[in-house]
Amino acid sequence: MAALLVYAAFLAYVLVRLFRPRAAGESDYLLASRSLTLPAFVATTVSSWYGGILGVGEYSYTYGLSNWLVFGVPYYLYALIFALFLARRARRAPVMTVPDQLRARYGPAVALVGSVVLFVMTAPAAYVLALGTLIRHATGLPLAAAVAAGTFFSLAYVYRGGLRGVVFTDKVQFLLMFAGFAVLLPVAAAELGGFGWLRAHLPAEHLHWSGGRNPQDIVVWYFIASATLVEPAFYQRCFAARDEGTARRGLLVSVLFWILFDFMTTFTGLYARAALPGLAAAGGLGAQGSYPALADALLPPAAASLFMVGLLATVMSTIDSYAFLAAVTFGRDIVWRLRGGAGDSNRYSRWGLVVTGLVAVALALWRESIVGLWHDLGSVGTPVLLFPLALGFGKRPARRGWILAGMLAGGGISLAWLLAGRTTGAWPLGLRPIFPGLIVSGLAALAAFRGGRRSA
Repeated sequence: MAALLVYAAFLAYVLVRLFRPRAAGESDYLLASRSLTLPAFVATTVSSWYGGILGVGEYSYTYGLSNWLVFGVPYYLYALIFALFLARRARRAPVMTVPDQLRARYGPAVALVGSVVLFVMTAPAAYVLALGTLIRHATGLPLAAAVAAGTFFSLAYVYRGGLRGVVFTDKVQFLLMFAGFAVLLPVAAAELGGFGWLRAHLPAEHLHWSGGRNPQDIVVWYFIASATLVEPAFYQRCFAARDEGTARRGLLVSVLFWILFDFMTTFTGLYARAALPGLAAAGGLGAQGSYPALADALLPPAAASLFMVGLLATVMSTIDSYAFLAAVTFGRDIVWRLRGGAGDSNRYSRWGLVVTGLVAVALALWRESIVGLWHDLGSVGTPVLLFPLALGFGKRPARRGWILAGMLAGGGISLAWLLAGRTTGAWPLGLRPIFPGLIVSGLAALAAFRGGRRSA
């Protein structure tokens, strides 16, 4: 309980900061005046990627080591590609947001479509669902009330401070997320046993690379993870970095921390499955609650409270990051741009926080599955943005009409494929929705740049 009270006091302190002067100017509000140092860059980047921690627990509890191959390895690979080939270019670009880059490269129509898709993808629905689930577990509130309350308290401190407010809290939450699992995992190993104990108490498929799943169910995440190349949080942090070297090194160091954290979360999930095999059918949080259930079973009250604080910090650090991105996208890159750039763009971004919160809550209560939200939003959004943005830093001319057509057609086909699969219970032609969308958008991008070369 003491740990929870200390964390509550920290959040109260952050909320008090609302009454201090607002961030001054667009660059300060959106990019912290492009002043992020390496430690700040790493802390905010690492912590912003793990808000769906209950989904990770659910997957590792259900499918074992394949959690690392699904939610770890593909994201490391694409993050390394981003660090090596895109980070310096992003920091060098004279823009403030991803839609700014699309506008500069392809014009306002492409930027508007990209803004709408980015807003839906970054609205933190999966993460407010995870936070609401934790709050419901702790308080007994109905899920809708818990989701709404968690969303409000996660967004409040971003209102005035902008990216500085996000980074300030992420530094503390970065430490807490590691501290929680650094307490639980060693205790589990000491109390229950090492890898031999796990092998004896786990289903055989939990230690197999596939987790007993169809290979396509694994492979599809290597395509969904390509959304990392259009990850708006990466671009925002690179835009905000002190220099190009900080942007590149920051992502490389972040990958190392993600590998460490995935080791901790995956093996904690394995211990939960081995020690508490009936969670999936037990009601309540079920497999999503595997981490809290293991903590309750093994840790004394004070340590269990620290672990719960770590979970809350992990989720809230992602909600504030993505809600801020979505708010800027909606308020500045959509509404402010449609109004001709008149007025204070920061004011529109602040109002965007309200819209973002409402959309995130609605999506969370509609889908009610963290992994499902990741799958659905990534399957539709990635075909829209991958090729225009990944190819958007070059100087080779492109036919804008083809780019726009590819975005609309690729996203539309993936969305139709997704809806058809959800309706019938089977994917058309046995293909996941992301594949036809990527094929269509890739062909359109090829035509766009071939045409651009001929017209140059």
